[in-house]
Amino acid sequence: MEGAAFLIEYSYQYLIHVQMIEIRELNSDELKKLLDLYADLHADETPATEEQAKGSWDALQDNAAIHTLGVFDGGELLSSCTLVIIPNLTRNCRPYGLIENVVTRKDQRHKGMGKKVLKYALDLAWDKNCYKVMLMTGRLDEETFRFYEKSGFDRDSKQAFIARRE
Repeated sequence: MEGAAFLIEYSYQYLIHVQMIEIRELNSDELKKLLDLYADLHADETPATEEQAKGSWDALQDNAAIHTLGVFDGGELLSSCTLVIIPNLTRNCRPYGLIENVVTRKDQRHKGMGKKVLKYALDLAWDKNCYKVMLMTGRLDEETFRFYEKSGFDRDSKQAFIARRE
């Protein structure tokens, strides 16, 4: 699936800003941009350094089932998520998708960037013949739940459980 581009025009008082939005998979040389964005994902956690993350990033980039997606404006990464396509032996052997690490830069929230990257992820999953796509969030506020519902997800159809290594 090729990157999608959108032209968005908006004005603040007398300032007109034209924004060229590109949605695509991140390139191998964009790790630093992603790590910088992840600073807005978990406020209580320091993102990995490029050196720490290099091995994991290379593994992500080398795995055809893993898609690290981003919304860009003029080369700046504004929002991202990771979609994993998982082979499956049920549902006529159709795969399913899992979305993780959904994050939008703090100064770009409530501008539709998160919704755009999730739509791109869902479109990619449907193109790969997934029968469903799942995501979980650690945010338990109603605003976050509504955001995901408006992005095409149903909070009532399944129940998630998590085990964490202590």
